[in-house]
Amino acid sequence: MRHLVPLNILVNNAGITGKAGRLWELERADLESVMAVNVTGPWLCCRLVIPGMRERKYGRIVNVASIAGKEGNPTLGPYSMSKAAVIALTKSLAKEVAGQGDITVNAISPAVIATPILDGLPQATIDYMVSRIPLGRVGRPEEVAALVHYLASAEASFTTGQCYDISGGRATY
Repeated sequence: MRHLVPLNILVNNAGITGKAGRLWELERADLESVMAVNVTGPWLCCRLVIPGMRERKYGRIVNVASIAGKEGNPTLGPYSMSKAAVIALTKSLAKEVAGQGDITVNAISPAVIATPILDGLPQATIDYMVSRIPLGRVGRPEEVAALVHYLASAEASFTTGQCYDISGGRATY
């Protein structure tokens, strides 16, 4: 049996947008492939690390959702749905482990970030999303990393069950 090093920090950052299209233009398989990566993947990773975190009474989980999970993006319904599910997973799990030591579970909801996930999207979809950002630009990976760094730190011990927007002003609620 292979022994793994105890994991104190988990950042669930995998995600795919899937096929862009209106609901009536997509197939069930389009939805299922996005949900498998964006929802089932983080759920399985959390399920894997939580027992050790509970045993050690310490852990940090940061799930990467999306502003699309709060507001929805046209032609990205499955992606928007999946990221809303990640936010709900975060809130549920945070409440399940609350009081079992210093374990926190939070999410972040980026708007458009300059990463390869944009490569597969139609330019019109990207333009729509950027047009909704008051700062008028896409975010940089290092800006997102700074927020993740804080949420994964020991200093964030009283911060759990939250979803933090990093959206260039798109989300102001």
